[in-house]
This record gives sequence, C-alpha cells and structure tokens, in this order.
Amino acid sequence: MELEAEGDRSDITEHPRNDKQRLCDKRFRTKKHLSTRKKLHVGESRYLCSECGKRFFSPQNLCDHVNIHTGKYKCTECGKHCKSSAKLTLHRRSHSGEKPFECTDCGKRFVQSGNLKVHSRIHRGEKPFECTVCSKRFVDSSHLKVHSRIHSGEKPFECTVCGKRFAQSSQLVTHNRIHSGEKPFECNVCGKHFARSDSLVMHSRIHSGEKPFECTVCGKHFARSDSLVMHNRIHSGEKPFACTVCGKGFTTQSYFKVHSRIHSGEKPFECTVCGKGFTTQGYFKVHSRVHSGEKPFECTVCGKGFTTQGYFKVHNRIHSGEKPFECTVCGKRFAQSAQLKVHSRIHLKKHLLRHEDVKPYAGSEYPSQVHAAAALKSNSTVHSGFKQFCCGKCGKYFKYKNDVIQHFERCTDDRLGIISLFKPRVSE
Repeated sequence: MELEAEGDRSDITEHPRNDKQRLCDKRFRTKKHLSTRKKLHVGESRYLCSECGKRFFSPQNLCDHVNIHTGKYKCTECGKHCKSSAKLTLHRRSHSGEKPFECTDCGKRFVQSGNLKVHSRIHRGEKPFECTVCSKRFVDSSHLKVHSRIHSGEKPFECTVCGKRFAQSSQLVTHNRIHSGEKPFECNVCGKHFARSDSLVMHSRIHSGEKPFECTVCGKHFARSDSLVMHNRIHSGEKPFACTVCGKGFTTQSYFKVHSRIHSGEKPFECTVCGKGFTTQGYFKVHSRVHSGEKPFECTVCGKGFTTQGYFKVHNRIHSGEKPFECTVCGKRFAQSAQLKVHSRIHLKKHLLRHEDVKPYAGSEYPSQVHAAAALKSNSTVHSGFKQFCCGKCGKYFKYKNDVIQHFERCTDDRLGIISLFKPRVSE
C-alpha cells in the first residue's frame, strides 16, 4: 500500500480513499501510527515475548510488555505490575484518590488529562464519533467501540470461572470480584469495602450528605442520578413498566418485579427460623428482627427502640407534636396517615348516605327519624327493607352483614378507594 509523499501531515494521516485499497476507516495523527495500524491488518508482529509467547509490532511495545513480567514497575500497595513508570503513576492515583486535572466548567476532577479532554466535550455538546448502524453519537471513540458490540452481539471478555462473557474488560474485572470476594475500595469514614469504585462514591455521599442531582421541577436533590430519573416520573406520570396480568404500571423495574410476585405467589426470601416467606428482602430483614430482638432505631428522647425507621419516625411525632396529615373536609390533623384514613370514613359515610337517599337513624320504609340506636335496631326488624351495611369499595348497601362480606370479596369496583367494610351511622 503506497501513501502520497506530498502535502502537509494531514494528507498522510488516513488510509487511501480508494475503497478497494482501504482496510478500515480509522484515522491517525502521524505516519508512524498509520504504519503500525497497517501491520495489524497484515498480521505482521515480529517481536516475540519469551515469557508468554505474545507478539508485538515494535521493540518498544515488547520492552514495555516485558516490564510486566520482570516487575520493574510494581505497585507497593497492591502488587500490580505496570509496563511503564507513567502507567504506574496513573495506577497509584487509584489508591491515593489524587485527581490533578479539574474541569473549569463544573469542577469535576480526573486522574488523566485525556479523561478531562473527553469530559469537556459534554459541556461543548461535541460528539464526534457516530455509530454507522443507528447514528448514535459519542464523545469518545472507546464509547463507540463498546456501543457497536450491542449491534454485533460481540462479547470478547470471558470469565474463566463460570464462562460468562462481557462486552467490556472492566465488566469482567468487576465480575471476577464476585468469585474472589475482593473489595478493594474502602470508605475512609466507616471502613466499609466495595467491589466497585462507583459504589464507594455513592456510599460516601451518605457521610457527606452530598446530593448533586437536582429536580428542575420541584428542586428536590438526590445522591444518585438514577434516583432523579425515577423521581422525574412522578412529575411526568410516566410508568414504563406495565404488568401483563393486571395492567398496573410502575415507575421502576424493581417495583414491577416485586408486584409480579403477587400474581406468581413467589416469595424468594424465607426465614430460616420460622419458615415464613417474603416477597422482598426488605420485608424479610424487618421480620428477622422479631426473632433477633434487634431494634436499631432508638428514640433519643425516651430511649424506646423500634424495628423499622417508619415506626421510629411516627413515634418521634409524639414528642414533637407534629401532625402532617390534614383532613381536607374539616381541617383536623393527624400524626399518621392511617388515622386520617379512618377519620375520612366519617365524612364518606355522610356523603354516601346523601347519594343513596338514606338518612342517618331512619329506616328506609319508616319515614320518621329514629333518634336512638336501640329504637332503630328494633325498627329495622320490622321494616325489613332497611340496608345498613355498606361495601367500602363501591358504596352498595346490604341488609345483612354476611351479604356485604361476600359481595366485598367479589367486588372489582374500587371508586371509593376504601379497603375495608364499614356500617353507616345506625349503631351509634
């Protein structure tokens, strides 16, 4: 393959434009890099490593590789061998946390100058690398390379333990820690270890209280970007995960997964003490405290302990006097939502009685008012048409309690939103 010798450097930084001669579309800044690339296509690799048999295009590449075997550039923290002093310097920053390169736009810091350069394209909106299949654009060529494997299905990195394959080498490295149990990232506040660096970053925000992701609608802040994405669905009403059985929609896949267990009856979390099963790990964890007696949430005022944060939060309102739940009809306030729900039935009973044209303390066949519950009870036996039991779902009235119980179990109309039975004000 011949290259033109005339013109400036930009004329020789790509393969010839003739489609029959061009081997790939990759572009290069120097003739040397282009020459190395050509050797990749023709399979020319003359320099052999005597230790592992790996071949290289240049003696410099072989020398760098041999340094890994000899341990010339060895990390004193973890024992990793690097091929050059520059690579060792970069690696040491993973232990020290040093990030000397700072973005002037947002203040984010990076270990390498190259990473900062790629990051800067986010602020400029620059995405120079385009997928030839779906036209999606990327800020970095490596991101495009990984993305292209979605279309090709290529997963070149295989786990030697379980055989699982991955599209990225970093995914394999993280996966291998499942088998090895390695957790190299340690929190310097509480000492907890993590298998992934991003997990440590998320965890550290618990201690710092940092919540860098803000909702543009209500101003609420979040520690995680995915938490903000889920929160935004409250404002948009988006529920992308729909149950194929009942059609109910959910904002997150995890909520949908838990819901689906209602239909399947699956309870994957089983108590080893009593054998009781649970649909979520959270419910199981709370239940286990019944056997262990653990009450991790303690009131700082009276010292009382609680098994869940929810119970602890409600208890604190006894001391603070807080009553955040207000009745929209009469303005009465309550410390618990359950108390408000029970209270709301008083207004709902009166409302239903007006719609059904049934007056309190009056039999449907007896026109006069009955002002005593005992009198009404005796009257209702005479005036058999009186229906005092009401379905909490649809508002339908029944004469006998057993009838309304049987109806309630079959009723599919949930317009009233009440999940229990109630009886109008006839027994007071």
